[in-house]
Amino acid sequence: MTIGTGEDSDFTPVELLLAAIGGCTGIDVDLMTTKRVEPTEFRVEVTGDKIRDESGANRMTNLEVTFTVHFPDGEAGDLARERLPKAVRMSHDRICTVSRTVQLGTPPIGTTIG
Repeated sequence: MTIGTGEDSDFTPVELLLAAIGGCTGIDVDLMTTKRVEPTEFRVEVTGDKIRDESGANRMTNLEVTFTVHFPDGEAGDLARERLPKAVRMSHDRICTVSRTVQLGTPPIGTTIG
């Protein structure tokens, strides 16, 4: 995978972070809601603002994950729709490794130059 600076079509590191959050939580929610029926639409959008804070350091704020999910009419679709809010909460609160790591933070990253 080639990573770019935003001057071409390559993903930037920030875009990859947002994609990782969306991919992780999207997979969780998909697995929990589509056991009996496939959605007619399943889209996950992750947005945020890249800022330079008071200390001059760059970071992301206002991270937001938006699910657009539609299931077919019928009993199986009704069950999947009923499961959807709980699946989103479970992914956010405990299952998605990526978003949980971002939310909780980590100790400083060690860097080795070899």
